Amino acid sequence: MSGKRLLMIVGDYGEDYEIMVPFQALQAVGHEVEAVCPQKDAGDTVKTAVHDFRGDQTYVESRGHDFRVTAAMDEIDPAAYDGLVLPGGRAPEYLRTHDEVLGTVRHFFEADKPVAAICHAAQILAAADVIEGRTCSAYSALEADVEGAGGEYYDGVTTDGNLVTGRDWGDHVEWLSQFLDVLGTDVEHGEPAVAEAAED
Repeated sequence: MSGKRLLMIVGDYGEDYEIMVPFQALQAVGHEVEAVCPQKDAGDTVKTAVHDFRGDQTYVESRGHDFRVTAAMDEIDPAAYDGLVLPGGRAPEYLRTHDEVLGTVRHFFEADKPVAAICHAAQILAAADVIEGRTCSAYSALEADVEGAGGEYYDGVTTDGNLVTGRDWGDHVEWLSQFLDVLGTDVEHGEPAVAEAAED
């Protein structure tokens, strides 16, 4: 398998697990992942937030990590990437107000390239007008947003053409698995390696 070049759009208070887990997991299977944020340069950081479900009417939020972006958004060319990853959290609420974000998202749909979006990332998809006529998952509170943008809400992980969507970080295993399928990633398992004891 030859690795793909993937773009991830992040922002302050994006969901920690939905940024960190795919960023690392996709690299672990051989893909290159570039993380960008509007108005941030390579080496700058975004603050992440951990959203947890503890039986309240909505999720609770705790401070996460400082996540380092790898490139400046205004210097990248979306055409140079094979796929797009859109994490959730609070960041999509304001990322969708940036024309460069919406233009980048539209490029991947116009070129029919793989897109993985999870949780509140549906807010970006809706603002970019790319949901109409598609089945799309998102955080449950965004069902009306998906339907208002002309999509059909799905309560789970789903793939519709080039688009793979999930509800929240609890869907990571299936969401990443379906995204790897759309990317054409073939992970093979060989015989377990046995470590040799170090000599004194």
